Amino acid sequence: MCGIIGISSPNNSRYIEVSNSIMTHRGPDDSGVYIGDNIALGHRRLSIQDLSVNGHQPMISQDGNFILVFNGEIYNHQEIRASLKGTYSFKSTSDTETLLYAFIEEGVDVFERLNGIFAFAILDIAKQEVVLCRDHFGIKPLYYYQKENEFYFASELKSFLPIPNWDKSIDYSALVNYLHFLWSPGEQTPFKFVKKVLPGHYAKIMLENPAKFSLTRYYTIPFDGTVDNLSEEEYISKVDVAFTKAVERQLLSDVPVGYFLSGGLDSSLIVAKVKQLTNEKVKCYTIDTDLDENDKEGFSNDLAYAKKVANYLDVDLNIVNAKVDIVKDFDKMIWHLDEPQADAAPLNVLNICQEARANGSIVLMGGAGGDDLFSGYRRHQAVRYETIFKMIPKSVGSLLKKGVSLIPGNNAIGRRIRKITQDIDKSQMDRLLGYFRWIPLEVNKSLFSKEIYPKIKDYNPSNILEKELDTVPNEKEPLNKLLFLDMKFFLTDHNLNYTDKLGMAAGVEARVPYLDKDLVELSTRIPVSLKLKGNVAKYILKKVAEKYLPMDVIYRPKTGFGAPVRKWITEDMDAMIKDFLAPDKIAKRGIFDADSVWKLIEDNKKGKIDASYTIWSLLAIESWMQQFVDSKT
Repeated sequence: MCGIIGISSPNNSRYIEVSNSIMTHRGPDDSGVYIGDNIALGHRRLSIQDLSVNGHQPMISQDGNFILVFNGEIYNHQEIRASLKGTYSFKSTSDTETLLYAFIEEGVDVFERLNGIFAFAILDIAKQEVVLCRDHFGIKPLYYYQKENEFYFASELKSFLPIPNWDKSIDYSALVNYLHFLWSPGEQTPFKFVKKVLPGHYAKIMLENPAKFSLTRYYTIPFDGTVDNLSEEEYISKVDVAFTKAVERQLLSDVPVGYFLSGGLDSSLIVAKVKQLTNEKVKCYTIDTDLDENDKEGFSNDLAYAKKVANYLDVDLNIVNAKVDIVKDFDKMIWHLDEPQADAAPLNVLNICQEARANGSIVLMGGAGGDDLFSGYRRHQAVRYETIFKMIPKSVGSLLKKGVSLIPGNNAIGRRIRKITQDIDKSQMDRLLGYFRWIPLEVNKSLFSKEIYPKIKDYNPSNILEKELDTVPNEKEPLNKLLFLDMKFFLTDHNLNYTDKLGMAAGVEARVPYLDKDLVELSTRIPVSLKLKGNVAKYILKKVAEKYLPMDVIYRPKTGFGAPVRKWITEDMDAMIKDFLAPDKIAKRGIFDADSVWKLIEDNKKGKIDASYTIWSLLAIESWMQQFVDSKT
């Protein structure tokens, strides 16, 4: 797990050292740069496999022609190394060197069969070509900037900031995304000329003319409408075997591995598997959020369940107090996220990872992805009503929606009923896409100033999601369509981004065994009736877990990994809101309309609407603008 950067520019390659140093937190163990005729490469190393100097990067091939900077882990690299047909004099046991020679031998064809978390760049000096690649599911971040003859790439967007005179023009449609989803799906970032390399894609850049770079998709999650013809018992066995293999693969490490243990199904099952596979004393970490059991956010304190699992499995449990001073920590969180995401969960990740690092756990394995593969979110359960919704005439649906809108939205149950029925009078596709929306699009756009509004008035964020569904045309099941969108966007652009960034802020690598390539592909072939069976979400995974965990842990109510955002927005962050979103500051910034923003704030405080997360998003955007646009860093 590391940080990488590359600068291809006639004038700016000399900034490689300072740009590389911005990511010191990603790689506190070592650093290196390579400066060539048309490109400079930088690397920060967090040593995980082969801790010796033989794993130093940039790594240069024996013939001197290929240079690799690599962030991540290739869990099947030993199998790949054994399969290489050429004769290579390996000097290390690292997956970095395996990847380098596998690419030399197989080219881009090797990407699809890699099983791991990765973002890397390989320079071919003879061809004067750079190939960038991001892993199948976007677990590792990779940004690039391209304008005219300038091309930069990096693990973190902030690494571009020391480079002078690059174009910081804002992509206002991306700001619509952050207000709509609380994150931005796909390639868009707030900067017009900075994009994310999409999961399962690689780019080729000819250094003599970087403006003509190409992007190629090498992988699509295989939702193709087919299922394996197996009995329920056979599916349970098959998932158990694949999950065991996934966890076993990700134990590969030359440094201590620890484990997130929330007390929920996903993380608890990982720890149970580790206990089955190893005889080592297992170190686990959990957060004490100090939330009241009747919290209006819909979250609760999972500590009691985490203790129960730790006791049942006989593992060490390190309890980390949330210690969140949201006003003090807000800017730091946005800085590490690189993007104005609206969620408080990243601070919990940071607190856990700081404790783990101090306790000697350099790698943490967690349960991200379990909900996305096996149907763990409430929007997945809403699919149960699709048969009914499709039968309701549009006129009747409109009346029902108006009636539901009268239900108070100041508690979790009321908000959930509103969410399920908000698009009851629309098409099934609109309903599926609407589950990701936080405020009506017309309200979203009304927040923008009269100068910016014409630039976004015809933009619809949901089109990004709907277009991606075209890549799996044979998938007809509504639940699988939602799971596909979760894997492609919510997981990648929200959960995985904050898990990686805030983990690496503490110098800790986060691993996600549920996103093992073989396990993901198996999940797409499981019938939806075994993912969501009646009211039981993640049914097939729970049946697997019955072999390893107490029943009251497996079948406990679903809770979130969050914080009391609504209380913070209406109470604790009041002074911050008045500062960051002061009418004169909004007017000077020129992006939003102060009257519309403050009407939203006042209506939310009075309980007329539920817009706390939208206000959080506005704060995140302003914090991001101050740090990434105004700052001279």
